[in-house]
Amino acid sequence: MAVEVEFHTGVADPVHFACRLLRKAMRRGARLICTAPQATLDELDRALWTFEERDFVPHVRLAHATPALAARTPIWLDVQAGAAAEGRVLVNLGADAPTAPQHFSRIIELVGADAPSAQAGRARWRDYRTQGLEIRHHAAAPEESAGHPHPDGAGDRR
Repeated sequence: MAVEVEFHTGVADPVHFACRLLRKAMRRGARLICTAPQATLDELDRALWTFEERDFVPHVRLAHATPALAARTPIWLDVQAGAAAEGRVLVNLGADAPTAPQHFSRIIELVGADAPSAQAGRARWRDYRTQGLEIRHHAAAPEESAGHPHPDGAGDRR
């Protein structure tokens, strides 16, 4: 079975969008790994603690977690997805495309609205196409472009 690759492009605030997407997927029972450059991971780690006052989104920085803690935590944050992440949903906020995408149950690429993010997103898109993967594309809705991201495209339904 081919891995499903989804691109969300033109996202004004990818970190906030990722928080909402990770929370939604975790509530549905998904096990995820979120990859990004170190500075973005730092921002995401802080945001997952604070983006909703009464909501806890369990996550762990994989580089600092014991195997036992990682095993019981649904969301992992790391600069790259290694072999331990096999079978998880990969949410990528700007890290390189995985070299073995077939190891993931699904890949979700979040691409910012700025030119460097768009250019990097296009390169990842080409990588997936070169590997023969089908890609679904979701352009940011007007509310996402205005800074109110909704990962399901129709608002946040709790």
